[in-house]
Amino acid sequence: MSQNRQKARDVPVRRTVSTKIADVLTGIRVPDLPYPPGKLDPDSVSDWRPLLLSCWAEQRDERVTHVVRSVHLNWSAMQINAAYVADRIMDVFLKTSGLHPELARRVARLRFFLAWRMSLEGAKAFSETFIEWLDSLQEWRGWSDSGGRSAKVLLDQLDALVIAVSSSFESGRASEVEDFCRQWKEDADRRNGQIGKLHQRLLETEQGAARQRRADQTARALIGRALHGRRLPTPISRFALDQWRRLLKHAIWESGVEGETFRHGSKLLEWLVWIGDPSLSDQDRNRLYHVGEQIGDRILDVWNRTFDHPLAAGELSGIESVLVSRLRGEAPELADALPPPDRFSWDSSWLEFSAASHGEVSELEGQWFVEGEGRSEQRRYFFALLEDTAEVLWTNGAGVKLGLQPWVEFQQARERGEVRPLPMLNPFGKVLNETITVLAEVCYKQRRQREQAAKEARDQAEALRHKRDQEEARRKQDEATREAELTRERQREEAQRQEDERVELEQRAREQQLLAKKQVSELKLGGWIAIAPSSAEDDPLRLKLAVRINASRKLVFVDRLGLNRREFQEDGLVEGIVAGQIRVLDSSAEFDDALSRVVGRIRVGRN
Repeated sequence: MSQNRQKARDVPVRRTVSTKIADVLTGIRVPDLPYPPGKLDPDSVSDWRPLLLSCWAEQRDERVTHVVRSVHLNWSAMQINAAYVADRIMDVFLKTSGLHPELARRVARLRFFLAWRMSLEGAKAFSETFIEWLDSLQEWRGWSDSGGRSAKVLLDQLDALVIAVSSSFESGRASEVEDFCRQWKEDADRRNGQIGKLHQRLLETEQGAARQRRADQTARALIGRALHGRRLPTPISRFALDQWRRLLKHAIWESGVEGETFRHGSKLLEWLVWIGDPSLSDQDRNRLYHVGEQIGDRILDVWNRTFDHPLAAGELSGIESVLVSRLRGEAPELADALPPPDRFSWDSSWLEFSAASHGEVSELEGQWFVEGEGRSEQRRYFFALLEDTAEVLWTNGAGVKLGLQPWVEFQQARERGEVRPLPMLNPFGKVLNETITVLAEVCYKQRRQREQAAKEARDQAEALRHKRDQEEARRKQDEATREAELTRERQREEAQRQEDERVELEQRAREQQLLAKKQVSELKLGGWIAIAPSSAEDDPLRLKLAVRINASRKLVFVDRLGLNRREFQEDGLVEGIVAGQIRVLDSSAEFDDALSRVVGRIRVGRN
């Protein structure tokens, strides 16, 4: 499957990772993993081969670290790290390999085998044969879980992998897996040798079929357009549908729609329809005579130039009888020219056929495309564009046809995002190298951090005694500072309280002054005031406003009898009201309420 293999220059050269893997397996520490509290005696370390074999045999998709965390046994640090490294490598492979999710998922289950082998032999678990086999999986980049025969071939091979790995677990050796990888390579070489022939044979077959399909569909479209909506004599309709359609199809096959035979055949089809439809030819009887004299000879001439055998005797007799009947002025028996769609299908778009751009097609041929998402995605190989029909020939990359798709539909699907190019693959060797490199850097940083932590612990212990003495002296000093600060804070609060009371009194006085001025200004002639008595035994003196002298701002009050005259300046009256010695009787209640509200606001402001 050469179409599936990436170019050699795109596959990174694998660097030796043995030392890095050894460092990672012995030195890295991952949070939340069940490491032993100390170094275990080799005899006390649990054998995890039966557990991993069980997970592999059941083809479970969970991580190795999850499995070892789920059982409470004595795992060594090497086992824990081997499980983590295997999970990390296969998790990256799942995300970045570019293979079909189902294929990548089945390969990623090798994490159980890799964890077991790494805990035994470290970097030797990744033999050259094993990595080459995993890299060769890029040849299956176009594989889809379609249920077809080619898809089943790969699944059968992966089933054989299950048996090989299980045998390795049981025997305690990796030789069974090595043998499987070598056999896989031999099968791949043999298969790749056959693909070229399959491709050439498929292309020739499909190009011939496309040319035949173009001729047939164009002839059908031309006949359908000519007969659509017409009622014609049956002999003419039958001749057009049977004999003349064969002629048009053959003419297109031989020389295309630009050929002379096709142009003559199309014109004669129009004349046949014109002769057979009275609504067209009854208006010009002279022309009907002229066409009738020549139509038979012209049909035979085009037929003989197209085929190497003459038109069957009697094929034109029906047309001639219709023509004679028309020339006599008789009304022919008419019927629908076209059969029902289930008996004769046609598509007028074939008459307006346009080829795809060669430059655009050349960029897409030989590319892989994906349709769908996740495990249901389908991958297809753009094998070629059939120019005669402007159809994309999709294959599985191994010479097996998956289907045809009109070029226009393919372009529309790309614009809608339903079909997208398949990204380049990420071979396993590259995944291994990059993952181990990252983990080695993490391991190095952790080692440096542990060394730095030990140094910091020693420095911290040395400084701790000195720090305690300093802290005690600082505590006493801080206590004295806090006490002084509390004293100053109490003094500030007391000064602030006194200032707030002073401001409150001043504000209350201003509010009372304003309210009193408002009462005086709104006091009308006849309005009453009450003047507080000089002693508690006397009653308040009630007076009403008799005169308001605006020029001197003087107010004159009298009692009920108009006697006992009293005069007040406005300012004096305001001061009396504020002092509580005088009340304006008709609005005193409002004044009291307003004053209460003012006092309330002042108190709220203080709080």
